[in-house]
Amino acid sequence: MEVVYFFRESSEIRIPFFFYDEPLFHLFIKQGGMWDKKGNQFIFQRGFDVKQFARNFPGIIVWVEENAATPIRVSGFRERPWEQRVDTCPVNQGSKMNIAVPDIAAALSKPCYLPEKFPEHWQVKLEEVLRSRKYSPQTRRSYQYYNRLLCNTLQKSPNEICQEDITCFLALVEKDKEYSASSINLAISAIKFFFREVMKDNSIYEQYRPRHDGRLPKVLSQDEIGKILAMENNPKHRLLLMLAYSSGLRVSEVVALKREDIDLSRKVIYVRLGKGRKDRCTILSEKASCVIAEYCACNNIETWLFPGQIAGRPLTIRSAQHIFDKAVRRAKIAKAVSIHSLRHTFATHLLESGTDIRYIQELLGHSSVRTTERYTHVARRSILSIKSPLDSIS
Repeated sequence: MEVVYFFRESSEIRIPFFFYDEPLFHLFIKQGGMWDKKGNQFIFQRGFDVKQFARNFPGIIVWVEENAATPIRVSGFRERPWEQRVDTCPVNQGSKMNIAVPDIAAALSKPCYLPEKFPEHWQVKLEEVLRSRKYSPQTRRSYQYYNRLLCNTLQKSPNEICQEDITCFLALVEKDKEYSASSINLAISAIKFFFREVMKDNSIYEQYRPRHDGRLPKVLSQDEIGKILAMENNPKHRLLLMLAYSSGLRVSEVVALKREDIDLSRKVIYVRLGKGRKDRCTILSEKASCVIAEYCACNNIETWLFPGQIAGRPLTIRSAQHIFDKAVRRAKIAKAVSIHSLRHTFATHLLESGTDIRYIQELLGHSSVRTTERYTHVARRSILSIKSPLDSIS
């Protein structure tokens, strides 16, 4: 279902866009809209009847925002009649429209034309509290993102948001963005932290947390790993993929490796401040150690093992993911895998070779062996020896 924001101003009505939707564009052109390329928006004359448009095209969800000088009116949220956000004279109760959420994630990653409802002073305060408790950069970014997403989605400031709004927000992102249980739980933690620890608002009680999806890890075979490495001709990229698999590293860990973290004599990799801000050691394969020695000598590596395009900075996580995706395509592997699948494959192959699960837990940096045990569902040595009854039919 399409979502459209109408911004009604003194002389015109604007409809900003963050992506190209051909059917919707043709519809607006037929309705008299003019495309403003510079502003990435359609422009309608002030007299354009938005309510009539909503009645004519009930499949399109509509949000109307008036001038700052005019009371902002929204309509039909969950089939409720028109209402005002501020106390003014009553408006016509006879019309109904639908209100819903645009793709805020796209809006946040591109020039934002939607009204910002998460005030800067609250963003600064949230950052201060997170830093004072030594939260990781990734957690700080996630907490800022989800609280900003909450305010921009509901088009309400934090002071206007109640418990019911949060429940509705979580339902909307689950439906429209198909968030996983992990993402929803992270959003709940971020929102709960902001309201309780930053705003000191105890009216936001604990939200029901969905159970994690019981999905099995995506695992590659040894032949598929060999094909992926063989298809990567760039020595830097090939070494990155090799280490992610041979040492069971997260993508954030492999791009953050420094030359000093590699102990070639002991065949050990030191992971500094991994997930949960914990240091650990993991194994370095014989093949990888030989490649590293040659790679460092040829490329004059001094600090970052995988330097990025910006001087003094490592390769980005997005770049590493892109490197893996291209190698998978070249290897013609049809499985829906990501670079994190190399870590899953590392653990699974160790289990299949008879390595004790406690050792694998330490290599992966899992706090609980229960996290590591999920690999037993895809790598049970007892199952590997069982033959299917189909193979007994002559």
